[in-house]
Amino acid sequence: MVDITSIKHLPILLQNSQCVAYKDEIIICGGLSQRECYSYHTKKKKYALICRYPMRVELQGHCVVKRVSKTDPNEITLLSIGGSENRKKHTLIMKYISVWDMCSWSVFKDSNVQSYNKWIPFTDNANNPVIIGENEDSYFGVRALIGGSNNHLLFITYRPNCIDVFDLDKHQYLKRGFLPIDARVLYHCFVMATGCRSAKWNTPKKDVYEMILFCKQIGLSIAYDEKNNNFQFHKVRICTELRSLLSYGYVCVNGFILLFGGESGSESGYSNKVYKYSIKTNRWMKFAQLLPIALSDSAAVVSEDGRYVHIIGGNDGDKSLSTHMETILIPWMRGEEGTTAIEKQWVVMEDRKKEIEQIKAELEDMKDHIDLKKLTTKKLIQAIVERWVRSAVLKLGWIDDLNVIILRYILVRLNCILNKYINI
Repeated sequence: MVDITSIKHLPILLQNSQCVAYKDEIIICGGLSQRECYSYHTKKKKYALICRYPMRVELQGHCVVKRVSKTDPNEITLLSIGGSENRKKHTLIMKYISVWDMCSWSVFKDSNVQSYNKWIPFTDNANNPVIIGENEDSYFGVRALIGGSNNHLLFITYRPNCIDVFDLDKHQYLKRGFLPIDARVLYHCFVMATGCRSAKWNTPKKDVYEMILFCKQIGLSIAYDEKNNNFQFHKVRICTELRSLLSYGYVCVNGFILLFGGESGSESGYSNKVYKYSIKTNRWMKFAQLLPIALSDSAAVVSEDGRYVHIIGGNDGDKSLSTHMETILIPWMRGEEGTTAIEKQWVVMEDRKKEIEQIKAELEDMKDHIDLKKLTTKKLIQAIVERWVRSAVLKLGWIDDLNVIILRYILVRLNCILNKYINI
């Protein structure tokens, strides 16, 4: 059993927060209607106030990313973007020095210390303010990533179906485009698939960066070619239980994405489940271990030493939360040999659902010109048999899909028999 520990509560109620890891700290950057920014020291087990967002800044689904200096890994700059459509956007930076290490401050005693540990406008080389996001763009629930050959590219995904590339060094857009989806994305999972390319792409190329996006039923693998400034997209299958969820906490580690909780916006409400997706194998797993409480809108972050996942704040359906949970990462990374019987059974069932979906999609593509020889007969027969064996325990969604397959199969066979007699 994986241990999820509730540690010292946050100083404030917090949801939709943004968090980054830095050495022995978790930097917590505001949240819904909360301007305070804190540092949590993972060894001291204490919080310290860093600063507050300016009063003019409206925090509703903002995003914060960390940019590490290529020349000095100890120097980090935080970038915060946000704002709804037809309302003023904010683009702020914070040069951060540890609030816990007075030695760090002494290094800067001869410089302008006042410019550190506070949110200031992002400016170009002429000191002119730079605002990322056009007036009509909706950054409500926006997600962004840092990438590129010099950690200079900002990839931004936002509702309804937009994806942009902004050059942080040249202070200009390189590309403004659209995701190949017919639904909107917000409060979604958006991660860089660092060091692990999915099986959907060919041999990895230099300066091609892969990202993964999940939101409800939407799953995309996105490849950006920096040299040619273009995107390629592949669909990624979302496991059936996640297709109604968004606003989950998430992290990406060693080619795996962990998703914590989430909100469906329906009667099922808030989730206390934890899921894992393997980028390399394109497979899902649901853990038997549950979160201590059902929640959405939490922030999840991996400590910089890679040992722990912190799950911070959230909403339980009634109120914002001050919860702060910590769990050791390694047990969540275990392979199939370490899974429980319940977890193995879930994977088997999910794989069967995937096969059913593939058969249904093939039948739909054939429309009225059904050729059963093009289907995998073994899978078809297995699906039909499974329908009768497991119908009492399957969810309605799968039963409905199987009914479609079986009915079409019967109609095709009946049509063959009728044609045989008609032609006599």
